[in-house]
Amino acid sequence: MELLQEYGLFLAKVVTAVVALLVLMGAFAGVLARSREKRPDRLTVRKLNDRYRRMEKTIRHAVEGSANWRARLRKKLGWPRGDSSSGKDASSETPKPDTPTEHPGEDSDDQERPRVYVLHFTGDIRASSVDSLREEVTAILTLARPEQDRVIVCLESPGGLVPSYGLAASQLARLREAGLDLTVAVDRVAASGGYMMAAVAHRIVAAPFAVLGSIGVVAQIPNLHRWLERHDIDVELLTAGEHKRTLTVLGENTDEGRRKFREQLEEAHDLFKTFLSRYRPSLDLEKVATGEHWYGEQAHEMGLADELRTSDDLLLEISREADLFEITYTRPQRLSRRITLAMESIVERVLRAQGPEARL
Repeated sequence: MELLQEYGLFLAKVVTAVVALLVLMGAFAGVLARSREKRPDRLTVRKLNDRYRRMEKTIRHAVEGSANWRARLRKKLGWPRGDSSSGKDASSETPKPDTPTEHPGEDSDDQERPRVYVLHFTGDIRASSVDSLREEVTAILTLARPEQDRVIVCLESPGGLVPSYGLAASQLARLREAGLDLTVAVDRVAASGGYMMAAVAHRIVAAPFAVLGSIGVVAQIPNLHRWLERHDIDVELLTAGEHKRTLTVLGENTDEGRRKFREQLEEAHDLFKTFLSRYRPSLDLEKVATGEHWYGEQAHEMGLADELRTSDDLLLEISREADLFEITYTRPQRLSRRITLAMESIVERVLRAQGPEARL
């Protein structure tokens, strides 16, 4: 009996400690969430040329060794080679006044290099990244020089809700209408709404096995009416307007409702095709607007892409002749919002895994 009492007391202490710990963790999480919500929005600009230059120096130093690296540095700075017979050291010499000391490809006062702004867009069902995209586009338009500067958007999206991706495509259209050359680079997927965004660009660059296309509209909805009917559960749906509701989850769906819903899907599909014909008039819509998707090389043959290469190769090549500026806009989100987005991402991945997409 005494043993049981001691065990009960020990168990009560453990439970109390665990509850206290959970309360403290909850309070800490709440304070952290509130502090993040109070953080101001932040616009980050990073010069990618500096990143590539650091990578080049690191690799060159490792491959060529310190002696060759110093020799190349002397040559670039215009210093004479050291002469052991005279006892002079090249490090004590000063560069000639008329010798340029700038590194090739860097900015100079007498010649301004072209500017290329780089954006990244990763889409989900709701295209939630459009909130950052619209601010990034606005930031670029405050300084961009029409007919002179360029924008590259590294895009990855399997599509999603029509209004959300319509807004995202309209944000990219702002860049094009402002007179900026726009390129979209697709490394993995730009399908459905994602391809709607890509089509706005003057040029689409895709990796050989990137997925493009899926020019169609799809909708699916579960219906629990027969299950509710078996359990004697009635659902009353009252509307004002003949087509206020076409298909429902709980009520009984009718042939008239199905017909109207199909009409709405066809209307959205027609708008999609009209949008594509505006920006890519060379597309054979009868051939490509079937809802099918194609890999990069196939998409290139069908006119869905203009060039086959990765975004890494594209940016590295452009960095040799222009200044690359990566623009990122971040906005703190509430903890509940982050949890919701994470759950939506999990559901989206599960649904995509059930589809006919080939996997390696």
